[in-house]
Amino acid sequence: MKSQLHNGTLTISLEGRIDSHRAPSVEIDINNIIKNTDFEHLVLDAEDMTYISSAGLRIVLKLLKSHNDLQLNDVSSEVYEILEMTGFTEIMQVNKALKRIDVTGKKIIGKGANGVIYRIDNDTIVKVYNEADTLDHIKAEHDMSRTAFILGIPTAIPFGIVKVGERYGSIFELINAKTFAELLQEDPSQTEFVARQTVELAKTLHETDAPLGIPRHSDVARQWLAEAKGSFDAEHFAKLTALIEAIPETDTMLHGDLHIKNIMQYEDGALLIDMDTLSAGHPIYELACIYNAYEGFGICDPNVFKNFLSVDESVVKPLLHRILELYLDTDDEDRINEVKEKASVIGLLRVLRRIIRIGEQDTPEGKRLIEECRDRIVLAVDHLDTLTF
Repeated sequence: MKSQLHNGTLTISLEGRIDSHRAPSVEIDINNIIKNTDFEHLVLDAEDMTYISSAGLRIVLKLLKSHNDLQLNDVSSEVYEILEMTGFTEIMQVNKALKRIDVTGKKIIGKGANGVIYRIDNDTIVKVYNEADTLDHIKAEHDMSRTAFILGIPTAIPFGIVKVGERYGSIFELINAKTFAELLQEDPSQTEFVARQTVELAKTLHETDAPLGIPRHSDVARQWLAEAKGSFDAEHFAKLTALIEAIPETDTMLHGDLHIKNIMQYEDGALLIDMDTLSAGHPIYELACIYNAYEGFGICDPNVFKNFLSVDESVVKPLLHRILELYLDTDDEDRINEVKEKASVIGLLRVLRRIIRIGEQDTPEGKRLIEECRDRIVLAVDHLDTLTF
C-alpha cells in the first residue's frame, strides 16, 4: 500500500476491490502506516479503488471517528454512488475523480508564473498550473473569479477542474474568444481598440471596492522591497521605503497582471482571465504591472515581448503609452511620463526581486541588470516626492 507525507498531510492510496475478503488486510496496512507516521491531516486516495463493500466502509468510518477531517479523493463515479447511497457523502468530504485531458500539441495562448493556458478547441481553454499540489490554490482562484463576476467585473468563469498528467487545470468555456495578443498578432493596427478595452477594464476594476479577504497589493510590494534591499545603499533604501509606505491603503480592486494575454476579446467586449492575482490597493500598483508587461521586463530580455506576449516591441511600447494616455485622460507628455516613472519604481522592484529569486544576481549579466534597475529606481527616488497620482 502506497503512502505519501506532504506538508503535514498523509495520503494513503487505496487499490482494487476492498471487499469482505481484503478489508482486514487493508485495515492492518492502513493502521501500520498511521502508527509509524507523524502527520496532521489524513487523506485516502481512491483513484485506483474499483469497489468498496460494507466491510471497507466500516474501515473508513473508524478512521473518520479518529480523524474528523478525513477526505476521500479521486473517487470513481461507481464508488461515489455507493458512498452517496450509504450517507458517507453527508458526513465527510468525498471528492469525485477529475476528468483527464491531454494538452499535447495544443496551442499555448498564455503563460505566467503560476501556469500555462492552452486552447483545447474553439470553445474551450484550460489553465494548467505549474505546481502539482495546487488544489487549494485553484479553488481560491475560482472563488476570486466568481467574486469579481458578482461585483460586475467582466471575467471568464471556470466551470471545472481537470487533471492534466500529474498537474491540475481549470476549464473555461469561451466560444471563439481570442486573447488580445492573438488579436494583435493578426492585426497590429488594433492597438487603439486594445488600449481602449484595457483601460475600460481597468476603470471598471478601479471603481469597484474590493470585498473583505482580498489580498493587499502593498504586502507584495513590501516583500519585493525587502528582497531587493541589498541592491541599494542605506540612504536610497530609506527613501524608497518611505515612498512605498506612503502609498495610501485603498480598497480599490486590482487585477495585478493586466496585459494582452490575460484579456480576451469575447463577442463585442472583453473579459479578464487569470484571476489568481486579484488584490486590493492603490491603482499605481496596477500601472506598475502594466509597465512591467510592456517595458520593464524587457530590461531583462529584449525578446520577452515576442516570447511572452507573442508580439514585437514595436507594438507594445506604443500600446503602453496609449493606455497611460487614455487612463489619465491627458495628452500632456510630462504628465504621462511622470506617472510612468512612478509606476516604474514599483515595477522595477519586482524585476529586481525576480533576478534575485532565480539566483542570477552573482552572474555578470545578473549584476548588469541589477545595476540598471537600481540606477533607474535611484534616479526616480532622488526627485520624486510621492508615488501616487
